[in-house]
Amino acid sequence: MAAAIPCYRVKRHILTLLSAIGAEVGAIYVVDDACPEGSGDWVASGCDDPRVRVLRHTQNQGVGGATITGMRQALADGAEVIIKLDGDGQMDPAFVPTLIAPILAGEADYAKGNRFFDPESVAQMPTGRIIGNAVLSFLAKLSTGYWDIFDPTNGFLAIHARVAARLPWEKLARGYFFETDMLFRLNTLRAVVMDAPMSARYGDEASGLNGWREAPRFLAGHARCLLKRLFYNYYLRDFSVASLELPLGVALLLFGVIFGAWKWLTGYQTGAFSSAGTVMLAALPVLLGVQLLLAFLQHDARSVPRAPLHKRLR
Repeated sequence: MAAAIPCYRVKRHILTLLSAIGAEVGAIYVVDDACPEGSGDWVASGCDDPRVRVLRHTQNQGVGGATITGMRQALADGAEVIIKLDGDGQMDPAFVPTLIAPILAGEADYAKGNRFFDPESVAQMPTGRIIGNAVLSFLAKLSTGYWDIFDPTNGFLAIHARVAARLPWEKLARGYFFETDMLFRLNTLRAVVMDAPMSARYGDEASGLNGWREAPRFLAGHARCLLKRLFYNYYLRDFSVASLELPLGVALLLFGVIFGAWKWLTGYQTGAFSSAGTVMLAALPVLLGVQLLLAFLQHDARSVPRAPLHKRLR
């Protein structure tokens, strides 16, 4: 098993993190993502662990780009399972056995941490992160199709090498959207994803994520992934009743809302009351549209992959 650790402004924490990684990890790839603190040189001079190998970027590629570099090198070196840890020390390496357990047991292709299992752990989380994670989790369920997971931006993750080899690495997001984009790509492969309970440690580390700056990118990324996933799963590779429920539901809902708003505005301007038939003509499409969309979402939630992909990739 190998670990990929992206490093950018983590000089204060990286050596402590490396010393805490257990013997179950056979190779560690520290990726210096053009760190202005020289994290790679700091590790090379201060760490004598023979498992550690420093990889360097001449230009900053973002946390996703650094993770991809580490994972692809681990894949090339023959690792069976590849994990990813952040270099800021928020992720306790003691949880690695819990993280990889469903993969080693043949129950999952990909496992990721979930900081919301333990209420005590959630209570220690900053309020802004709780609210942000709740919103992002719902958006990720829609865009990735994994309705039974939470905490989608959690960077503590593990993947089976056979599945990793099938990922389109060049297409994956390089920035903070990396984890969510990875889930979308995994869904297109029909890989099984599971959550692993963990708790995060919050100290003096500084997050490089600017919520206001990244929000438009995240919204655009979710919209792009949602449209691609719907096209791939419901119109390109399969066609079912759900493939009809979605467009009909959207069309009826939009017609009812637009027609009803137009009639209301016209009546408000003229002072005339709408007839019962007009009201029904607006309300009925809305009701039918909502019902069709709910039926589609129910089908989508039942379609979460259940059969591990790596067992079929020999």
